[in-house]
Amino acid sequence: MHRVIAALLAVASCAAIAHAQTSPSPPSSSPPFTLERALIAAGASSPSLEVADAGVRAAGAARTVAGLRPNPQVQVQVENVGGSGLYRGTQSAETTTGLALPIELGGKRSARIAVADSRRDRARIEAAIVEADLRERVTMAYVAAVSAERRVAVARQLAEFANRGFSAASTRVTAGAASPIEQQRADVERVNANVAFDRAVREAVVAKENLARLIGEPIAGELDVAWFDRVGTYGPAVPVSAQGTLIIAAAEADVTTADALVRLARSQRVPDVTLNAGARRLSASGDTAAIFGLSIPFPLFNNGRAAVSQAESERLQVDARRRVTLLETEQTIASVQAELANAAASARAAGGPALSAATEAARIARIGYAQGRFSQLDLLVAERTLADTNGAFVDALVAYHDAEARLARLTVPAPVIAETPQ
Repeated sequence: MHRVIAALLAVASCAAIAHAQTSPSPPSSSPPFTLERALIAAGASSPSLEVADAGVRAAGAARTVAGLRPNPQVQVQVENVGGSGLYRGTQSAETTTGLALPIELGGKRSARIAVADSRRDRARIEAAIVEADLRERVTMAYVAAVSAERRVAVARQLAEFANRGFSAASTRVTAGAASPIEQQRADVERVNANVAFDRAVREAVVAKENLARLIGEPIAGELDVAWFDRVGTYGPAVPVSAQGTLIIAAAEADVTTADALVRLARSQRVPDVTLNAGARRLSASGDTAAIFGLSIPFPLFNNGRAAVSQAESERLQVDARRRVTLLETEQTIASVQAELANAAASARAAGGPALSAATEAARIARIGYAQGRFSQLDLLVAERTLADTNGAFVDALVAYHDAEARLARLTVPAPVIAETPQ
């Protein structure tokens, strides 16, 4: 039997090559719904991008707040009223009206601005991260939808083979050339193939609906199967550094924020000064006198040293986390590169001569079985080989495109953030 299958594969290879050279593919009636179109639609309707944009605007408003100076205070004070004797009523009242102006020392304002700037830059990087994550999600959903359509085509072909096999088995049993068991076995294969086809159709509908929900618009027409079948030519993977990527930019932005928080904590150790100036009116004599004052807090219980120690420890923690992120990202990039190369090799092997030969072998086995030249077992082996090859090809394409999307997500370059004048 193995020799028969080997002969079928050899004949099928030659037939498939000749068929590929002489039979052009029919043109598509309408342009397919491409991945790029899906990405554009998702970018226009995704609520996650709106959340990220709102975060950037909030960080910009926080930067404005950080640059504001303390408000002055208007102070009014009345003394020597409501007493007894000379101080009964308001005849001896002393009314003081003044203005208190807080003055920040130690660079507190510039330290606050530095913290707000770093958080605003981090919000912009977070917005870029959300966009990259959305692109990866849409790509994987598109891959799932188009691979489901490919599996529908495979299941349809197997169902057609099973229906023809049942017809051929019925004809042979009627002619007395085969046992009724063959007809029953062919009927089981037909039923199972039709059930598998119905299941594949339902899964394709669900996958397409999920993609439509993600991008926020209905999908008209077929998906881009040609893009799905296309595999890039990858040789030995060139190592890719994680430096300059979006992931490392986020970790470095966290370190910058931690540095600014250390600077802010140190500035808080310098006491602020409040200047007071006003006028006092003496009701008894009608005279008015100027008043000047200066108040400085005395750091007796809280001198800010503990806050500085906390900020410095958190800065060391964030910097260590940055180094861990760099190491893990480079390891992940190397692993995904290997997965991408392996998937590309598997797809080229499964979708090349092997798939053409298996398809032609199944066709020849079907004809030979109908003519009584091959047994039903030979036919089942040929069809199972075709199904396995088709499934391996689709699985390899899914693995390839998923790895390609993950590698693209890992290597997204950091956005260029323009400096804002202080």
